[in-house]
Amino acid sequence: MPISSTYSKLFIIPQSTIDENGHVNNVAYVQWMQDIAIEHYAAIGGIEAQGSDATWVVREHRIEYFLPAFAGEEIEIKTWVENIRRVRSLRKYEFVRRSDGKVLVKGEACCKPLLISSALHAR
Repeated sequence: MPISSTYSKLFIIPQSTIDENGHVNNVAYVQWMQDIAIEHYAAIGGIEAQGSDATWVVREHRIEYFLPAFAGEEIEIKTWVENIRRVRSLRKYEFVRRSDGKVLVKGEACCKPLLISSALHAR
């Protein structure tokens, strides 16, 4: 059961994300997942609350592709925080084509908190 509200965003798939197979390149989904996660976190006040010396980093992505998406299609991306454990957070994603309501992609990211000063000293 999600512990946060669902955050969603509509956009039109740009031609620049289309690969040699004629559909959205898989790498684009990872970028969109990161972008919407940051927007969601900012919208709920997370960036301000964590302070300037902390951040979240992704440990693992998992993406399952169901259907291809094409340039010019309107897509809705949904994200929510599924759970937070002591040192981990699981964020989920869903990409839906607006014209037919079909789920194109589902994904998740396992994240962990990081103190920026600790990471700089660990180099």
